[in-house]
Amino acid sequence: MATMTTTQGTLHMVGNEDVDVKRDDLPAKLTEDFLSDFPKLSNEQAGHLRHFHNLASQPDGEWHHMGTQDPGQEWLDAYRYQLATMTYAAGSAHYHRLPALRSIFKNLLEQLIHKMVRREVWGYWYLTSQSGKFVDPDLVEMRKPWADPNKQENIMYSGHLLLMVSLHAMLFDDDKYNQPEALTFHWDPVFWGFGPEKFTYTRSSLQDAILAEMERHNWKGVCCEPNSIFIVCNQFPIIAMRYNDIRDGTAVADKVLKNYTAAWNREGGFLQDDKFVINWYMVKQDRIVPGGVGITAWTSAFMNGWNSESVHSLFPEQALGFFTKTSDGRVNVNDEKVAKIIRELTKSEGVDPQAWSTKERAQNLAKELEEAPGMPFAQPVYGYVAQWVSEVADPALNDGLLRHADTFFNPTWENGGLFYPRNDSQADDHGNWKFVDPFTGNGAIAYARLNVPDGQKKMWDKPWSREHFSSCPFVDEISLASNVDFLRGSWDSGKGAFVVTMRTWDGSTKNVRLLVKNLPAGRYGIYRNGHITGAQDVNDGSHSVEIATEVGAEETDIVLLKSIS
Repeated sequence: MATMTTTQGTLHMVGNEDVDVKRDDLPAKLTEDFLSDFPKLSNEQAGHLRHFHNLASQPDGEWHHMGTQDPGQEWLDAYRYQLATMTYAAGSAHYHRLPALRSIFKNLLEQLIHKMVRREVWGYWYLTSQSGKFVDPDLVEMRKPWADPNKQENIMYSGHLLLMVSLHAMLFDDDKYNQPEALTFHWDPVFWGFGPEKFTYTRSSLQDAILAEMERHNWKGVCCEPNSIFIVCNQFPIIAMRYNDIRDGTAVADKVLKNYTAAWNREGGFLQDDKFVINWYMVKQDRIVPGGVGITAWTSAFMNGWNSESVHSLFPEQALGFFTKTSDGRVNVNDEKVAKIIRELTKSEGVDPQAWSTKERAQNLAKELEEAPGMPFAQPVYGYVAQWVSEVADPALNDGLLRHADTFFNPTWENGGLFYPRNDSQADDHGNWKFVDPFTGNGAIAYARLNVPDGQKKMWDKPWSREHFSSCPFVDEISLASNVDFLRGSWDSGKGAFVVTMRTWDGSTKNVRLLVKNLPAGRYGIYRNGHITGAQDVNDGSHSVEIATEVGAEETDIVLLKSIS
């Protein structure tokens, strides 16, 4: 393994001759636009990843900035949804933007998965498993409770966990979570019960438990709460099965989708008459509970992986009335009452559905309507919509939603991390959306900013296989705990160039050690901020280069450029 050190900000080879640019056929200086083809994170994108790290690295039992509306962790902004969404956002950033930064993202996902297995996250199930009148109106006696969060129902936890650990396997070529007892759940209340219990799973056994539940319900899906099959919550394990098929050489997802779509087609499909996605199916009552834009957006953002043509074709009709554009480029999300009136005005009068004047008129008309009965707590609609738009809409619409968030959601920087703190006010007097729940403020807006158009579809179509890992160099043995933010991290096989861009989040100076592994054999020029500082041979016996350098407030670009000679 080659090693480089830094002295006064300059890289030097250890135990290797100085570079001879003519002999090595390497430029002494890279062109000004050399890095232009390598994706780079914005300050905001890097800030979101830093915030994920800040939350995930808190001591066990600390949940700073993650407090939810519902004290029982049953609602849609619960810890599990926040942790899962941060995982999906980080996974998207790694896959689409920073594919060479393996250890940075691997460490982050493992921290998030560790939090996901904490009892504070899944312990709600002991009470929820007893069922209740809200989800089963015909219930006359509570069910006997159980603590294991994965053996039956509760797909709103187990499905997300399966996708989190399956992403880990797919992105990092690692079967850590498929080892015996890799996922261990400790149920150990202190002052009640019959003593500690332990439930253990692997990635494979967790998937098997979910498949058994799908089959038990004739392939309509797995229940979330008792008696309740939500379409959205079943999207996450289906995606996980696709990733696991590629890794394990199976074809489970194809079978599941065949049975799943057939089961719903017998019911008339996933959609209501108004083209919104059904909210949930009540099993005992054989009844559909209608959904709105929130559940439609959340479902579509992830169903786009396997059902993209339908999701894209439905977007214009589903989105009509919910977006209002402003002169400064913002896009406001309208509540369902206002959006419904805008839809009616568009149909009857041909108004511009995205004009601010249309919104104002609809808002005044909405004041005359009675409030419809609502849910116990506000849904994270803005977060769902942002995820949906980032996946299937014009990027300009996504930019407008992010601009609105940056204007009205009090963007906050803390320890280098960017988030949008909770705000329980729904809107201002002009109808500008202001409500921010922790799901939206910690995870969903970050997801929208880190995702790319058709991001889920691209990952579904081409999960990383073992062949990918055999030919792609990567950074190892460093994490965000180094206090360094990574803005670039990719390998261009056409150019024979490996690029990493770094800076410290707090302006301090840090000594950083980069271990670049799996490089193709050859001679490499080593560049710091565009200037060559050394060269190193990488042979078939050692495909790694170790670089030690100082990183400070200014961006530091490290390039390994393979000689063409």
